[in-house]
Amino acid sequence: MLAFPMLLFFGAFFVAPLLLLVAVSFFDDPDITVPGLSQYTGFLSDAFNWRVLGQTLLLGVKVVACTTLLAYPIALLFLAAGPRLRRVLLMLILVPLLTSVVVRTFAWIVLLSREGVVNSLLLSLGIVGAPVQLLHTELGLIIALMQIELPLMLLPLVSVMARLDPNVVAASQALGAGSWRTLVRVILPLSLPGYAAGVLLVFASSTAAFVSQSVIGGGRLIYMPLFVYQQATTLYNWPFAAAISVILVLAISLVAFGINHLGRSARGNIHG
Repeated sequence: MLAFPMLLFFGAFFVAPLLLLVAVSFFDDPDITVPGLSQYTGFLSDAFNWRVLGQTLLLGVKVVACTTLLAYPIALLFLAAGPRLRRVLLMLILVPLLTSVVVRTFAWIVLLSREGVVNSLLLSLGIVGAPVQLLHTELGLIIALMQIELPLMLLPLVSVMARLDPNVVAASQALGAGSWRTLVRVILPLSLPGYAAGVLLVFASSTAAFVSQSVIGGGRLIYMPLFVYQQATTLYNWPFAAAISVILVLAISLVAFGINHLGRSARGNIHG
């Protein structure tokens, strides 16, 4: 009974709109009067739509890979730090979450523009001879998303690493394993459940990051969220926009199911 208000809220503001979205996608005309499957058949028969879907999912994979390269060193620093430094690191991890995504995205416009901080630094160091085009490119979008999504990777990873038994690491070193081997054979496997949760959060968030994809990517890069927006607000084709949304949700859900399965397998192997 105590959970009933939460279930009622969840059903009214998530399940019901999602079911309505699915229902709208099964109409053939923009006026939502003729039921049919033409929206799905039209999407699946067009190579452009498949390319947009593939680029969206690939963007999530790239952001996950880049975020991993930053998250693990920070998590290892957290593991080696004392209680006071851990509190400082945890606060630094949480601070970006207290800032609006819109504000952080527009801040990256200032950083990545031709006269921005990144280009000024590259020019002053002599790395490039002319400003580099970073805005409205996939590279600039990945850089921005990497910073925006980093806390979502770090929080579950740090949470798992904070519970690692220091005696296990000490036993590995006592048995002759060096720091690198202890990292690869002990710490990384034990951190896989937290890493899997971080991968799930980052992938789902980055593939659906409409604001960042639209502002940093611009009109040159079309991903599924922007595709939905164009169909709904420019062409007023709500059934096709709904069908695109359902397909995106299903694609992300399938990937999330696979990641969750791998995370459970890793957790089972650790406990076994």
